[in-house]
Order: sequence, then C-alpha cells, then structure tokens
Amino acid sequence: METTLNTLLLPVGPHATATAASVLAEGGLVAFPTETVYGLGADAGNASAIARLYQAKGRPAFNPLIAHVADLASARRIALFDGQALRLAEAFWPGPLTLVLPRALSCPVAELATAGLDTVAIRVPAHKVARDIIRTFGGAVVAPSANLSGHVSPTTAEHVNGDLAGRIDLIIDGGPVEVGVESTIVGCFAEPVLLRPGGLPRAEIERVLGHSLVQPPADAEGDNAQPIAPGMLASHYAPRTPVRLNATDVHAGEALLAFGPARVARVELASVVLNLSEHGDLAEAAANLFGYLRILDTRNADTIAVMPIPDDGLGEAINDRLRRAAVGR
Repeated sequence: METTLNTLLLPVGPHATATAASVLAEGGLVAFPTETVYGLGADAGNASAIARLYQAKGRPAFNPLIAHVADLASARRIALFDGQALRLAEAFWPGPLTLVLPRALSCPVAELATAGLDTVAIRVPAHKVARDIIRTFGGAVVAPSANLSGHVSPTTAEHVNGDLAGRIDLIIDGGPVEVGVESTIVGCFAEPVLLRPGGLPRAEIERVLGHSLVQPPADAEGDNAQPIAPGMLASHYAPRTPVRLNATDVHAGEALLAFGPARVARVELASVVLNLSEHGDLAEAAANLFGYLRILDTRNADTIAVMPIPDDGLGEAINDRLRRAAVGR
C-alpha cells in the first residue's frame, strides 16, 4: 500500500474543526476522537471517498460502515425508526450505541458504505469534537476505527499516526478516549438483536426495552459470512503477538495482561505485566484494553497471556474483543 500523503496532525480547536470539515467536503479522510475509539471519517455520501477509506484501512468492502450524525433528527433522514428503535435512540444518544435500521427511501449514505445491504448502521457520538466536526461538515460521516483493518483499535492520536500516517489527510488529536471499546451495535429488526457488545452494557439496553436482546444467528458471524454490522468478523482487533485467553498461569517468554489482583501461577516468569485494572473496575479495563494490547505487542513476547475477566457489564464487550484478538490474523 502506497504511503504518499502528507498527513497533517492538529490539536483540537476551532481551526481543527473547520479544517476537518473542509477536508471531508473535498473527499478527504480525517481521523478524529470519539468517546469510544478514534474514528476514520469520510463523507458518507461520497462513494469515491469511501473507496479511499477502504483502501487506506485495507478493509474488506463487504464489511459495512457506521454513519455518524450530529443528532436524532439527522438520523431520521437516513433511516426508518420503529417504536423500539426510537426509545433506544432517545435514551442513549449521544452515546456509544449504534442502531442498524432499514434505509430511508432517500437515504444519502452511499451503498458502498452499507455493503449493498438494505440497512444502515448509524449513531450519534457523545464526543464534543466528533459532533462539532459532523455539524460543521453538515452531513453524515462514516467513521470506522482509525487503524489498519484487523489491527488493535486506536485510543490515542499516536496510535492512529502509527498505523495510517501517509495514508490519510488529517488527524485531530483530542487526547486519550474515554470508553476505549467500540459502540454496542443493536439490530432493530422484528426483535432487537445484539450484533456486537460494546461501550453500552446489554443490561442498560434491556432495561429500556423491557425485554431481553436476541442473539444473532450462528451463521451471521465469521470471516466467510457477509457481516450485517461492523466488528463481526471472527478475526478482528488482533495484535501480531498470539493471544492466550483465561490464563491462570504464566509460561516463560509470555507477557501478562492482568485484571484485578495478579493471582496467577508463576507470574515471575512474565517478561512484562500490565494490569487493565488493579481494582477490578471494568470501565477502567475497557479504557485501557486496546492501548495495553498495543504496548504488549511491541515487547517481543512469545504470547500475550490474558487473565480471566468477568463477562458481566462491560466485561461482555472486553471478552468479545479478546476472543476476536485470539483468533489472530
């Protein structure tokens, strides 16, 4: 992949917002912070810009993108909302929830971004910088994670620069993100389906709906399936170093990704130890997950051993990302 662009890096501020909106309007690619991870933005209605985005990331074109908008009114011009979808949007937007909905008749999102599906993934980000850029641009912005496809997602501008410098036009540096894992994705079909666990826990969604979310069918996931939402490929979020899950001991030459008190056998054999949260706080662990995986991936370990993490609350999203990371590339 050629790396010929002179990627500009700007700190947040009015000049950065105006520059980002201008670059998007001209068909360029802009990385910017959201509350979940850094996104790589392109004009959602510009198929040429979206093709450039797929190329810059090395992302399969059959993998759909999320359209980011400034508010619910903008979302309703793109997608059709039933009562359940509207309740979720009103309860959790702006925030780390993506809804997969039927495309509106006049939906301006390019079919390349929806992978030819009759649905569109859409969300309103909670990060002020992201919303300011989208408002100033004046339209929907597709924004998958700002990293090479399959790599660990970026939680700082430095992560973006390491993967995409020379491949995109602009990076807006807003410091570390707050949530640290991607948005939760719910398919608003006859029965709402949890397509990807993420930064909004399942229990909060089910509380608003008044009933349980349905699991996607078994054949909806996997690298050979046509994804109906982002983040459903079996191999995803993967470091170069192999990942070993639910480790209760450490082997010689391994790095350890710990959680809570590091009570594992032979911890002294670990070449390096990073603890997602010494106090067992799942929100802290989610915020640290991708950054720590990136650090451990540079330490020349044979394997990254990961301690067990509870599967409740944000733990469901953390374990989902770790399972996909362990599949490898």
